[in-house]
Amino acid sequence: MFAEAQVKKGRKFDQVIDGARTVFMREGYEGASVDEIARDAGVSKATLYSYFPDKQHLFLAVLQSECAQQAEVEFLMGTRELSVEETLHVVCKTLMTFILSRFGQDMFRLCVAEAQRFPELGRTFYDSGPQKWGRKIVQFLDSPRAREVLSIEDTGLAADQLAQLCRTDLMLKVLFGIEKDPSEEEIDRVAAEAVKTFLARYRRTA
Repeated sequence: MFAEAQVKKGRKFDQVIDGARTVFMREGYEGASVDEIARDAGVSKATLYSYFPDKQHLFLAVLQSECAQQAEVEFLMGTRELSVEETLHVVCKTLMTFILSRFGQDMFRLCVAEAQRFPELGRTFYDSGPQKWGRKIVQFLDSPRAREVLSIEDTGLAADQLAQLCRTDLMLKVLFGIEKDPSEEEIDRVAAEAVKTFLARYRRTA
């Protein structure tokens, strides 16, 4: 498994991340070289290595940078300004937006293509994305605020079910290139239906 990325940041950090993202998506993990990443990023190899000790740490940093939007979702999960239903809708919509994004789709394809030769690549993607999302959803479902509304015995299973409700046929259409840019209205509709189905199963009865 890849080591956890612990890197310092500087004025060219984002520049290196952007260059790495471009090369990984274009060449795959094995085909991406540090020389090419430095060239695309417009920095020297010395500058790149001042941030990242190797390609593995750089790949993990790219993943983590793309998953940074979770910070806002975590904040919304903890606020009482939104109802439980509204919070679940935000979670589903944000999850779908990431799954259907160009990066999310490209990274999924990359990890599947490289999984046989680099199984740790898939594990890294899973740990940084789906598993982390699952943990955050479980934390919310276990919260006193959610338990006032929901009756759930296995919050781990329920969190997975909620995520799977977001992976509709729309995901396959985007993955296979049948539909390239789902509208926000379409994503919002699927998220709303996912929440309705989830609440029909788990809403606490009077």
